Amino acid sequence: MLLSFPNWIIHISSALEWGIAAALLFRYGQIRGRRDIRLFGLAMLPHWCGSFFVLGYHISGDTIPVLLDMSELINVFGSTALLLATLNLLKSTRKVTAEAGYTAAIAAIMIAGKPQSWLGADIFDTILQISSVIYITFLVLLLVLHRRDSTIFSGLTVAGFWFVLVFISVTIFCMYLATQVRGYPTLSHDNLLHGVAESLLSVSNLMIALGAHHKIREYERNHLTGIGG
Repeated sequence: MLLSFPNWIIHISSALEWGIAAALLFRYGQIRGRRDIRLFGLAMLPHWCGSFFVLGYHISGDTIPVLLDMSELINVFGSTALLLATLNLLKSTRKVTAEAGYTAAIAAIMIAGKPQSWLGADIFDTILQISSVIYITFLVLLLVLHRRDSTIFSGLTVAGFWFVLVFISVTIFCMYLATQVRGYPTLSHDNLLHGVAESLLSVSNLMIALGAHHKIREYERNHLTGIGG
């Protein structure tokens, strides 16, 4: 296996944190009696499943690329699920206008870039780009949702979802340094840079989980205060 023990700890903790965040958001929906928030927590599960394919890929010593391809494919469904769950939450605050959806799509394309044509492009690179556009559209609409109703998600949770973009950007830069500057075959062979990049995903997932935990505590505290009053 290519990963060092510290890198395994970081990878496993990242996966666990995302799963815990999903469970906390589902729990938050339960105590508030909000089915739409519970569905959002469930919408996080495809990405969580995808993370185990990545772990399996690393367990194989990066020798079974189909596992990584499956992770990319699952992430398309995961990003789509998050987008649909956010749209569902927006419906409960105010009707989503066509203008808002159009603005989100334009912002996503500007940030992620126009997806390549299916002709002459690697299919999984295209899938990855499509997934990125969907995820960024979700992020834009998540900001719209938070602005309309800040009681649904903590600002820390919203920031955590956005921080994933920092993880992706740093990972791309670390891949360049590892392969072009430090002479490694892949980023996985460079334990230092791989660990630095993956630790940012762990930070992102931790922000999401802590924000959800804060909302649960805040709601329970306010509910008990209301009963006491």
